[in-house]
Amino acid sequence: MPQGKKYKAAVATYDVESFFEPQAALAKVKSMATAKFDETIELAVRLGLDPRKADQAVRGTVALPSGTGKTVRVAVFAAGEAAEAARAAGADIVGTDELAAEIEKGKMDFDIAIATPDLMPMVGKLGRALGPRGLMPNPKTGTVTNDVGRAVSEFKGGKVEYRTDRYGNVQVRSARPASTRLRSRPTSTR
Repeated sequence: MPQGKKYKAAVATYDVESFFEPQAALAKVKSMATAKFDETIELAVRLGLDPRKADQAVRGTVALPSGTGKTVRVAVFAAGEAAEAARAAGADIVGTDELAAEIEKGKMDFDIAIATPDLMPMVGKLGRALGPRGLMPNPKTGTVTNDVGRAVSEFKGGKVEYRTDRYGNVQVRSARPASTRLRSRPTSTR
C-alpha cells in the first residue's frame, strides 16, 4: 500500500523499534500531528494476563472527558417509566417485545444495548444475536441498570467499554484510527 509524504516524514522522526514511556509517546504523537483537525489516538495495552482464567479478566467502562468523536446509537430494553426516562435521555430505540423481534430478524442498527434487570430474561434469549457482536447487556459494564436515563446519557456522552481480548490485551477503540503507532514501554500492573 503506498504511503504519503507526511506519513513517511513522521515515521522518519523516530525509531520504530524503540519503546517510549506513556507520557513521552503521547508527547511524540502530539508533536507529529499534521492534520487540520484533532487527530485521534488509539490505546492498546499488553497486560500479560491469561484471559482464560476468570480471576484475570479485565472488563469495565470509562467515561472519556471529550467523548469519542462519533455519534453512538443506543437501544434500550425497558417498559413504563424506565422507557420514558430512556427516551428523555436521548435513546434512539426503546422497546420490549417488538425490539426483541426486530433483533431476531437481524435488524441491529445500534452500537450499545441497555436493559433493565426485569427484562433480562427476554434479552437473554437474544444472546446468539447480540453476544458475538459484543452488544449483550452486562451489569459489570453498566448496561444492565434500573437507572436507564443516566446510562443512556453516559454512553451518549462518551462512555466506552474495555475488556481483555483473547491475547490479554486491552484496547479502547476510537472514532478514527491513529495515523501512526508508537510502541509504549511495558509497565508493571502489580
